[in-house]
Amino acid sequence: MNFKLNNPETDGVELLTDKGISRRRFLIGSAGAGAGLLVGFAVSHKLLAGVINGDEATFIPNAFIRISTSGDVTLIVSKAEMGQSVYTSLPMLIAEELEVELDKVTLEHAPADDSKYADPILGAQVTGASTSIRGAWEPLRQAGAVAREVLIAAAAKEWSVNASECYAENGVVKLTNSDRQFTYGELAEKAASMPVPEKVTLKKPEDFKLIGKPIKRLDGKEKGNGTAHYGIDVDLPDMKIATIAMTPILGGKVKKLNTPKAKAIKGVVEVIDMGDSVAVIATDMWTAKQGIAALEIEWTHDKFKPQNMEDIIAELDKASKTGSGTAKAVIARNDGDFSKAYSEASDTFEAVYQMPFLAHSPIEPMNATALVQKDRCDIWAGTQVPTIAQGHAAEITGLPASQIFVHNHQIGGAFGRRLDVDFIDQAVRIAKQVNYPVKLVWTREEDMQNDVYRPYYYDHLKAGLNDKGEPVAWHHRVTGASIMLRWIPSLVKDGLDTDAVELAQNPFYAPENILVDYVRQETNGMRPGWWRGVGATHNAFMVESFIDELAHRASVDPVTYRRNLLKHHPRAFGVLELCAKKVDWGKKLPANHGLGISVFEGFGTYLAQVAEVKVEDDEVKVIRVVAAVDCGMVINPNHVVAQIEGGIVYGLTAALWGEITIENGVINQKNFDTYQLLRMNQLPNIEVHLVKSAEAPGGIGEPGTAGIAPAVTNAIYAASKKRIRELPVSKHLDAY
Repeated sequence: MNFKLNNPETDGVELLTDKGISRRRFLIGSAGAGAGLLVGFAVSHKLLAGVINGDEATFIPNAFIRISTSGDVTLIVSKAEMGQSVYTSLPMLIAEELEVELDKVTLEHAPADDSKYADPILGAQVTGASTSIRGAWEPLRQAGAVAREVLIAAAAKEWSVNASECYAENGVVKLTNSDRQFTYGELAEKAASMPVPEKVTLKKPEDFKLIGKPIKRLDGKEKGNGTAHYGIDVDLPDMKIATIAMTPILGGKVKKLNTPKAKAIKGVVEVIDMGDSVAVIATDMWTAKQGIAALEIEWTHDKFKPQNMEDIIAELDKASKTGSGTAKAVIARNDGDFSKAYSEASDTFEAVYQMPFLAHSPIEPMNATALVQKDRCDIWAGTQVPTIAQGHAAEITGLPASQIFVHNHQIGGAFGRRLDVDFIDQAVRIAKQVNYPVKLVWTREEDMQNDVYRPYYYDHLKAGLNDKGEPVAWHHRVTGASIMLRWIPSLVKDGLDTDAVELAQNPFYAPENILVDYVRQETNGMRPGWWRGVGATHNAFMVESFIDELAHRASVDPVTYRRNLLKHHPRAFGVLELCAKKVDWGKKLPANHGLGISVFEGFGTYLAQVAEVKVEDDEVKVIRVVAAVDCGMVINPNHVVAQIEGGIVYGLTAALWGEITIENGVINQKNFDTYQLLRMNQLPNIEVHLVKSAEAPGGIGEPGTAGIAPAVTNAIYAASKKRIRELPVSKHLDAY
């Protein structure tokens, strides 16, 4: 794969910012699926040719593509690559419309710049919420089409013919019924003088050459042989390594610090007290860790009283019952008259479901490299939010944002964790005090105990049922901390965190009388954060567990029960039917085996999952998982299958064992020995079946994670008649 990142000092991140290209205009077009109107920024046609990397003129039709006179095509990637295959899928969108072979496209990370690279769904340069393809589906195709049409126009002018007599193919513009042609490189300078079209026609699906094809990952070789370059791999001249000790007590800070023993260790260069943490800089990571171990630190926690898990759960229970936690209950949806319908129902049922705090546990721990100089600050890191990192660094250094350069890297796992930039802030704060580059690397223990945790959710659901056992009244109260209030407070209107009720407020099974509300209840010192699947990961467990209980209460098969309620949701109905068919739902199973199902919609994708489990002697084994996916137009089926498989594994780990617990204000889990991950020998057989669809693409990075927990717990009930309403499963059974 061609990727200009292996030399972190010259990775091209400044090329679009330092050449004085100031006159720009919008290229406007539909971004599709609620994404707003944005294709990118096109440079004024008089400035399309710039001098970059020496004397070579370069055709820059928009913010996403550069074509040099040698014919090289460079895609400026505005999304972080953290396993979701954007290094292949995004180039496919450009290459499809630009008419170049995929392996001819070189990738380069975009600089931090919301004005050119904002995700049209999220409104900023962010990688998250499964928006990479949804947001890029039309903008990147538009960008490729604009470049193609300008190149064709340049060729037509040279030949003195109408542009309609020319066509592009494999990086060449050809004249119809002639052997005359120009390569893109030959046209680059000429194209720079052509006016940019206001509108272009995108290909029809039947004309796609790349989109929809199972193309292998372009970065697969590097990731397979270990040459892929991640943030933790950065190596700069004169660079030192730092690691850090952070307060073991939530919300604590340094009270007293003794450093002589640490400073006496050969190779330790600096010890820096940062108030809420202590950093040791050394010649290598091992020495830095020895320095940390030799420090004598006394911590204080006078901000608030440390809590235990039983206290936290008791507070959540009280808040859920009274509707008055940290903030009073706020209504997310209120249709019909729930109270009246509930009181008049033939039957009623209610249940409480709980999901624990969860860590992100990426394989690559938090790390960032920073160099702070008089007139600039450089940051090398894997981040989902480069412009936020840039803004924080500007505040720390006092430099303008234009002098903060974020060199983004591949990420060895994020799952939402790298939407926060606390580790980057620390690296910049450390580097500000020295005159050499510093790479800060968290230990696994610090990474596990200083996460931004998925909140503990405590949800109460009530349903009034008709004589068929179907809901005629529905109340879902979500209780938990607010991620949005910490991360984007401006989006919390009247106290409602829309992420917390993301799926709860629009269940497939909603009757005419539905009430959904939210109670915010914070935990002392805990920083709530998004975890792969965001709000949907907990809403799906609550809703699909509850609907399964209603089915059994009505003595109706769970698939049949859902089928009867999904008649007005054709895409949800479709994945339910496909999944049930693929597992031969209703067939006789061996003793102690059970099937459980869940149906879920999030990020524009519809997904049904069936888990087959075996429960015997208080042990649970997940044998098989089958998923049916309708994610709209599929860019690359290989990527969709891989992301669903990965999401299932990640979600299954959490369902079976995932749990962060607190004792006297201290996180109990410190490493993977106490925060268990799914092992290879525990992996179930996974099948993924895709629904062919012409709908706009849906997100695929997170949906697989959300639906697996209820599928497993519903299967456990089918096999054992043991209903699990509180995760993880290991709290109730000796799993595996």
